[in-house]
Amino acid sequence: MNPKILKAMVISLVVITVGGVVALILVLNSSTQASDEPTIDELREYSIETDELTTDLQNDRFVRIQFRIVTDSKDAKEELEKRDFQLKNILIKQLSPMNEEEFKSGVESLEGTLKTRLNELMTEGVVTEVYTIKKVLQ
Repeated sequence: MNPKILKAMVISLVVITVGGVVALILVLNSSTQASDEPTIDELREYSIETDELTTDLQNDRFVRIQFRIVTDSKDAKEELEKRDFQLKNILIKQLSPMNEEEFKSGVESLEGTLKTRLNELMTEGVVTEVYTIKKVLQ
C-alpha cells in the first residue's frame, strides 16, 4: 500500500474522530443547559399567595377563593403585594355578576382575566401565571 494513501487515511480517521467527539460534547452540553422554564424555587420566590376572599355571586350564593399569583421578578412581586386592594377589587367585580354555574365552569377564565387585568396595572414586571389554590362555593 502506498505510504501517502495510508497517511491520508490515518489523518482522515483522526479528523473524523475528533469531529465526532466535539459534536458529542456539544450535543450533551446543549441538552443539559437550563431551559427557559423557571424552577419551582423561582416560582415560589416570585409569587404571592392572596388572602382568602369571600364574596357573593349573582344568585345569592357565596364563594371563598384564594390564588397564588406568579410574577417574573422580585420587583414585580413587591409591586403586586402593594396592589392587593386592586386585586381584591378586580376579583369582586369579576365574581359578582357570575351565577353558580358560571363560577363552577369559569375558574380558568377568571384566572386569565385576573392575569390580564393585573398586567394592565403593573409597571415593574408582569404576572406570568395565576393558580387557583382554594375554591369553595356555599
